[in-house]
Amino acid sequence: MREDATTGHPKGSKGMSREELLALPVAIDLDTSNRALGLGRSKGYELAKRGAYPCKVLRLGNAYRVVTADLLDLLGLAA
Repeated sequence: MREDATTGHPKGSKGMSREELLALPVAIDLDTSNRALGLGRSKGYELAKRGAYPCKVLRLGNAYRVVTADLLDLLGLAA
């Protein structure tokens, strides 16, 4: 499979590398977290609305934010 020149991932890959994950800010948007977990947009938002997202989600007005430390812990990358 060919790699995308900008990301180094196989073309069509939606995941994130370890380096990308470790460089994330303290809290991230739900779309970025969905990408890290390999979740589709609709499924991620559905889980967040139901309170069933696999890691801590903060609701800030109309926006969802995921605590990066919780995401990294879920993925086994906690410091």
